[in-house]
Amino acid sequence: MSKYDVIVLGSGPGGYVTAIRASQLGLKTAVVEKESLGGVCLNWGCIPTKALLKSAQVFEYLKHAEDYGLKVENADKDFTAVVKRSRGVAEGMSKGVQFLMKKNKIDVIEGYGKIKPGKKVDVDGKEYSADHIIIATGARSRELPSLPQDGETVIGYRKAMTLEKQPKKMIVVGSGAIGVEFASFYNSMGTEVTIVEYMPNVVPVEDEDVSKQFERSMKKAGITVMTNSSVEKVEKTENGVKATVKTKKGEEVLEADIVLSAVGIKTNIENIGLEDVGIVVDSDKIIVNDWYQTNIPGYYAIGDVTKGPALAHVASAEGITCVEKIAGMHVEAIDYSNIPGCTYATPEIASVGMTEKQAKEAGYELKVGKFPFSASGKASAAGTKDGFVKVIFDAKYGEWLGCHMIGAGVTDMIAEAVLGRKLETTGHEVLKTIHPHPTMSEAVMEAVADAYGEVIHL
Repeated sequence: MSKYDVIVLGSGPGGYVTAIRASQLGLKTAVVEKESLGGVCLNWGCIPTKALLKSAQVFEYLKHAEDYGLKVENADKDFTAVVKRSRGVAEGMSKGVQFLMKKNKIDVIEGYGKIKPGKKVDVDGKEYSADHIIIATGARSRELPSLPQDGETVIGYRKAMTLEKQPKKMIVVGSGAIGVEFASFYNSMGTEVTIVEYMPNVVPVEDEDVSKQFERSMKKAGITVMTNSSVEKVEKTENGVKATVKTKKGEEVLEADIVLSAVGIKTNIENIGLEDVGIVVDSDKIIVNDWYQTNIPGYYAIGDVTKGPALAHVASAEGITCVEKIAGMHVEAIDYSNIPGCTYATPEIASVGMTEKQAKEAGYELKVGKFPFSASGKASAAGTKDGFVKVIFDAKYGEWLGCHMIGAGVTDMIAEAVLGRKLETTGHEVLKTIHPHPTMSEAVMEAVADAYGEVIHL
């Protein structure tokens, strides 16, 4: 039996990052992976979807070339080639993880892993042992009872990025990040898209101002948005599907080629040995403490299988915290109130901290500032004037409570707010930090200036 200091179950952005950090700390480490290194994120999620969205963005530029004084005749797309490029990007990233495993002398054990009592892992009948076993098995597309996925007419995100033929009409159920990113991609490609959202607002976890702006942008792009609505049933037809949608005004029947179910995720915790070991689970999540220890000594869990936000960067941070604690380092528990969230549709959305509603409900007296990209020189020059930056401060002590952005490239701007909040910066300190001009990022400074009544360009 092979013996390790650490065995990690799963090689997504939680698992492989955890393994690398463990190896850096001198721990003999192995990773168990049943499919491709990099997990869902690199192979079927974060990375390939961004490749699809980049193709869509370039196609939008071609279609609107005249807006920039350019002429492009007969701009067209090759849907198969777009999908192929996305798969190539994913494969390249997975090979990059293979390289990192070799570089860091981490053993990759291929196969289906199940944990066993006595700090052991069974991989397709072969047994391995470790002092510390870390579960990082991630999640998959969740299925609604009224919307079972058959992989043909009702599909999940995985199938949505490898369709052989572009659908003429698509219904997207759910308007979280996954739903709106695919809606944005297929709409840009020329598919007629309808979004059905159960909640009153699209991207419902975001600040209400962002949700409203995003809905306006989607409608402007030609996407039909149905909020306060739910898909009650889907029937196959000769040409595709017929979906019965319950709305506030009554039932409506929609016809389409395909339905994409994007109603969240389901954790991969079945058949991995949790019951055999006695690890406690609550509502689909493994219960852990601040250092990701389960109730059974020597067994840990990180990423989507635990109660934190199901985000790649959160899984990576949890894994690093977990193994640094195992190695005896002094580490801080992760502050889950300062986790950035990003949505890569058109326009992009990025946020961190409290929404205005949450801050009011928490009893804060607020200073709120907003700066629209329509007043930004860089946004005007780029032809991307939709959106804004919104900041929320505690009026009494100047604490930066939240930051919410919608617009072109804002996912690359949110880290300023995350770092500022981590360092406990105040509004006045942001205001006195010189931002380069012309940039999209100076909208952060301008929004702060608006909150404090000192805005120049509004």
